[in-house]
Amino acid sequence: MTKSVPAYQRIKNAILDNIHSGKWQAGEAISTEMTLAEEFGVSRMTVNRALKELSEERVLERRQGSGTFVAQQQFNHTFVEVRNIAQDLRSAKRDYQAQVVSKRTITVSMLDDEMRRKFDIEEVAVSSHSKSAASKKINNPETAVLYEVKIIHFADGLPIQFEERWVDANKIPEFIEQDFSEVNTSEYLIAKSPLERGSYTIRALAAPNEIAEALQIAPQSPTLVLCRQTFSAGQVLTFVKMWHAGERYQFSGEL
Repeated sequence: MTKSVPAYQRIKNAILDNIHSGKWQAGEAISTEMTLAEEFGVSRMTVNRALKELSEERVLERRQGSGTFVAQQQFNHTFVEVRNIAQDLRSAKRDYQAQVVSKRTITVSMLDDEMRRKFDIEEVAVSSHSKSAASKKINNPETAVLYEVKIIHFADGLPIQFEERWVDANKIPEFIEQDFSEVNTSEYLIAKSPLERGSYTIRALAAPNEIAEALQIAPQSPTLVLCRQTFSAGQVLTFVKMWHAGERYQFSGEL
């Protein structure tokens, strides 16, 4: 049995949709609490919670006596620090290149169990505030639901990362049209849809044949795999697996 989306989250999603679509521009006032309460059939307390959370996330700015406005930083601020290999390598004065191995559209009939779980496809079908569109997505097996890209990233001519990425086709429909040998996937997604939160894991895995060939290493060689899932408008926007040749790459930081 699927979960229903809480009323305050539906309001947050609707506000974010209006911002992302350009209906409400940075610096503009959004609908009043009373208007939103009437529109969604909820109490002003519920609306207040949604606005409070979006203000804490720096999406909105609440001004005493004036109303609630779209924050000026909305389109150039990300709430999740996403490492960009292209920027990292260039900052290190290394020659960077990207090679697109494949791009494809994934329909409902092509979904595997992992992607269904990662993107909560079944749950979205019945719980989204846009139910009719979501139901069509599930009921029509040929409807595009995800985009998949596979990219090899090179440092000084040597493959250093193999990226496998899946993106919600409904949220960023023009994603698949981009030339990712010129445009970095992470930069593009952040510019199109501000990220709210994310999670990641890093694992040591033996390289399958496809990965080994892409990274120019022997099959079953050790790799470091960073898997990351990021959210926008309360839902998963993208899931990515980044494979790194173990002998060429390390993760580091400061405490």
